[in-house]
Order: sequence, then C-alpha cells, then structure tokens
Amino acid sequence: MKPVRYAYGLTTALLLSGATVSLVTGHPAGAQVAQNESSRMSTVVPRAGAPASFADLTEQLAPAVVNISTRQSIQVRQSNPFAGTPFADLFGGPGQRGPTTREAQSLGSGFIISADGFVVTNNHVVAPASRNGEIKSITVTMPSGTEYSARLVGRDEASDLAVLKIDGQRNLPFVKFGDSSKSRVGDWVIAIGNPFGLGGTVTAGIISAVYRNTGSGTAYDRYIQTDTAINRGNSGGPMFDMSGNVIGINNAIFSPTGGSVGIGFAIPAEIAAPIVDKLRRGEAIERGYLGVRIQPLSEDLAASLGLARNRGEFVQAVEPGQAAAKAGIKPGDVVVTVGGKEVTQEQTLSYLVANTAPGTTVPIELIRDGKRMTVRAKVAARPSEEELQQQVFDPDGQDDGNPFAQPDQNRGEGVVEQSLGISVIPLTPQIAGQIGASADTRGVVITAIDPNSDAGQKGLTRGDIVLSANYRSVETLAALEGAISQAKRANRDAVLLRVQRRGRPPAYVPIRLR
Repeated sequence: MKPVRYAYGLTTALLLSGATVSLVTGHPAGAQVAQNESSRMSTVVPRAGAPASFADLTEQLAPAVVNISTRQSIQVRQSNPFAGTPFADLFGGPGQRGPTTREAQSLGSGFIISADGFVVTNNHVVAPASRNGEIKSITVTMPSGTEYSARLVGRDEASDLAVLKIDGQRNLPFVKFGDSSKSRVGDWVIAIGNPFGLGGTVTAGIISAVYRNTGSGTAYDRYIQTDTAINRGNSGGPMFDMSGNVIGINNAIFSPTGGSVGIGFAIPAEIAAPIVDKLRRGEAIERGYLGVRIQPLSEDLAASLGLARNRGEFVQAVEPGQAAAKAGIKPGDVVVTVGGKEVTQEQTLSYLVANTAPGTTVPIELIRDGKRMTVRAKVAARPSEEELQQQVFDPDGQDDGNPFAQPDQNRGEGVVEQSLGISVIPLTPQIAGQIGASADTRGVVITAIDPNSDAGQKGLTRGDIVLSANYRSVETLAALEGAISQAKRANRDAVLLRVQRRGRPPAYVPIRLR
C-alpha cells in the first residue's frame, strides 16, 4: 500500500480490487480511438467545453481497456492455537507450525497499446502480494468476455508500471499515449476500468491538479489529480482526454474509507510512456541517485533557517561513500537547484535526480549556514528497491500483533527463522546510524521476532544486533545459518549469541534451538 502523508491521518489506497485499506515527453497528441489494422473507424471528438455526451468517445475507446486478474500462491506461517498449553506438542510444537501455501487473487485494469497485444498496467496489479508469493498466471479479459493468458514482459516497482504481452494475436484494438504536459486544470477526462471487479466501467470528471506531490517522498511522486470517480480495481486503467489519448494511468486514491471521495491520482503519460517503451523492449530502467535522506521545508523548518518554505529540500542525512558525500553535501544543507532546475513541491529533488542519467555530473546549488554555494556531483545509479529498503530501518516499527503472523519483505522461511524464531538482515552503515550503533559495528540486525520463541521469551527485540554466534562473528545471514547448522551437527540444543542492544553493552544470551 502506498501512503499519502496528508493531515488527519488519512491514507492512500492502491486501486487494487480486494485491497485491505480503505511514473521523457510522451508521444504526439492527436485524436486517437481504439484501433485495429483491419478496419478504419471514424474519429469522434466531442466539442470543447462541456460535451453533450461521452458515449461516442467511450464506444471507440472501451474495446482497448481490459480487466487483469492474477492467481498466486503465498507461503504463510501458521500459529499454534494451543501454544502454552499441555496440548502444544500435538499441533506442531510450542510456537509456530510449518509454512502452508495459500491461493490468492488480484484484480485490476489495463489497456492495450499495440495490435499485437502489449498491455500496460500497474506493477502492484501483477506483483506477488509478498516476498513469499509467486504469480502462477495472469489473465487478460476483453470487454467482450474473451479471455487471454498473458505473460509479464517487464515491471518497474519505482514507477509502479508493468507491461504484459498477449501472444498469438495480431489484430487487437489499441489506444496510444498522449502528451500530458499539455493538460490543464479544469480539462475534462474520462476513466475506464474494473472497479471492485465489476467489469468495464466509465466515469468522467476534470483534472483537479497537475503534477500533484502527495508527500510520499518517492522519485515519482508527481501525479495528475482528478475528481473522476476511481476506486479499487481501477488501478492500471487509462485516463483519457477528450481526443481519446491516454494522458494518465490511474494509480491511487486519497480516501478515509477506501472508496472514492473525488480525489484520485494518475501517473502522467509523459512519465509513463518512456518507461513503458523501455519495459516493452526489455531494457533496464536506470535512474540517478545521490544518496541523501531529505525532507520538505516545513513552515517551522523554513522559519528557523530564514528561507521560503516552497523552495528547496532539507538534507537530513548523507550516505557515506555515495555521490552526495563525494560532492561535499552535508546534513543540514538545503538543496535549491539541480542542473539549473529549481527544487519545488511539484519538482522534487528525488524526481530531478531520478531523471538524471547515471554518470552525469550536474551542478547542485545549496544553502549552508545562510550562504549559497554550488557543488558538482557525479550522479550514481539508483540501487534496486529491495536494496534501498535494506538501507532504511525503523527500530520502533513492528507488525500488528504477532510479527510472524504475516510474511513481509524482511522475513523468510529459512534456517534462522525456523531455528531461532528471529528474522535478520545485514547491518549496513546506514542502518547502524539509524539505530544508534557506531559505523564500525559488524553483525546482523533483528527485524522481527516470534514472541513464542526462546529468543522472544528472553527479551530479544527488533533492532537488536547479533554480533556473534558460538564465538563466531556473524556479518551475514549465511554466517549465522552456518553457526546454527554447526551447533545442530554437534547435537547442541542451544546457540550462544552475543547481542548488542541500544544503550547497553554487548551481552551473551543462550538461545534454545527449535
């Protein structure tokens, strides 16, 4: 789920049907209708202003808008309902039972962009629901009810875009991207999609804002906002202008209830089209990266620095050895321009850097101690989303209830989880700084723990650092797994861990094996 950090604690719900809570210029503009190679359909373009009806335009566009469904299998752990009772051993032991495989489905929308069957949708529509999930099949359903099996050609998590392919077809209806940079607030738009799995549904409205920043801080936090009614299941579907061009891809909503309240967000075509073209050709998506942790200039922050709050972004932290550190950028700096382009709420630092080719050297203007200065940074290649996630660690974050109840990206079903009841990841310098450990600390950090395990009973918790196991240093998951395996071969019932907790000296803790 993608949070939208607005006031009042409201959240964004990705428009994936069944969700639990409730991204350069594009192709030339011009009148477009859903097309095929064997017939020529007349172009119907409503007159400017308030059209008398959207019916003719919808009739020609709807054939290219499809429903997308997936079948996937997910491995989940099962809790022992008799844990802590004399009957625990009858149901798989005192804590967790072994993993089980469950079937899951997802529903969303998409649109065909070529007669031979290339389909565009959102990544989250066709991505596994968890790290332990696997997509078994993808089905594309035409408005006529005809179903096709589709394969995943490419997907990009950062922009939330994916491209599918229906093989063996040569004459499918299709639509084209338009130029969203020409869109204006107040323009009429229509959305066609699959809300709540109902099938082809058409809604109309206007563009409420262009290049809306929702505050998520991502590289592609730059949306078209609309009051067109879009709901869960509309995700991945097209937003059309009155010439029949796809100017946006419906992606998220802002809602206190999970239903439409007239605030929806679509990925602009000028952002989506180049990424889709690369995915379609099987090319890697490369983005620029500085290695800084930033935040917008809030009113109080700007006031404390004597700056305007609508220009620039504040540098909270700089990653050692990355492009920003090499260029001399420091925590406390305010970055105001990148490559001559102003950093604003609509054109964030993340967006400007991400859209700079890796290896490019750009001038970066910043304010330090009230003085303007310019540094030159050689932009690096952005790490994968998984690598970036490993660089950020919230020691106080936790799952609701039992942290082993649901799978997540930091948790697997391997030796450590099964034997000790904990999940760990390597301790990077970035994570060390976030949990208050020195930069030279070596070990693995606990990300989740089973409260029913011996480790949980002895007080180990998320954010603790495991320095060694049976006097062997453990800097990787494999090293900890090796120590556990060696203990089992020696018929030992426990492993001696050396653990460092926040604000305390390291201590040895014996943990019984499960």
